Amino acid sequence: MSEIALVTAGEMGAAVGAQLVGAGHRVRWLPAGRSEASRARADAAGLEAVERLPDSTEVLLSICPPAAARQVASQFASLDVVYVDANAVAPATVRSLRVAHLVDGGIVGGPPTADSGPRLYLSGERADAVAALFEATTVQTRVLGPDVGTASAMKACYAAWTKGSAALLLDVARLADALEVAEPLRAEWEQSLPGLPERLAAAERSATTKGWRWVAEMQEIAETFASSGLPDGFHRAAAEVFGQP
Repeated sequence: MSEIALVTAGEMGAAVGAQLVGAGHRVRWLPAGRSEASRARADAAGLEAVERLPDSTEVLLSICPPAAARQVASQFASLDVVYVDANAVAPATVRSLRVAHLVDGGIVGGPPTADSGPRLYLSGERADAVAALFEATTVQTRVLGPDVGTASAMKACYAAWTKGSAALLLDVARLADALEVAEPLRAEWEQSLPGLPERLAAAERSATTKGWRWVAEMQEIAETFASSGLPDGFHRAAAEVFGQP
């Protein structure tokens, strides 16, 4: 049994925590300043609420909105723990975190359930040890080597397409509405691009509930492109799309 702590208990964090509890680990979290919804999720997941992390904590798992990743890490810079940053940030962002023992993480897929789970990409010198924590869970770990930043690079490349293309589709639909050609465009999609109207509907649903946190993720992806000498305008525009009401 390992002693693990979660910074927050959002939908993903609480579900990951529940898997770790089910695997026999002791999982704590910090409820100060969190919503009643987070507290309810944490209780349902079997997480132990504490005011401060005990010295026995071995692993601290950060799963939070990407815009908060740096601030969250700074709060725990003095702790001698393995700090897993599993947030959707640029490789340069995760490398900038000043924590004791940093493991880079990137989650692909939705919150884990009893039957299935996401892929958790990991990189860093202690990535194998973190992966071992999830052996009896539905979270599927993929260790990508010893370099911090590799897991975040994998996540950025994946989301650059999935969420970036969703933003483009949303913007095309808004353009068609503005030009009053939405009806014939959707009819053409049904004929020549079957499945696209359904994908648009899914993108609209997701953007309604999660678009606010995707703004920062698109900005992080844009930084990833720019740092590689590639055009970054696609995802800066995607951030604008997700930031629109």
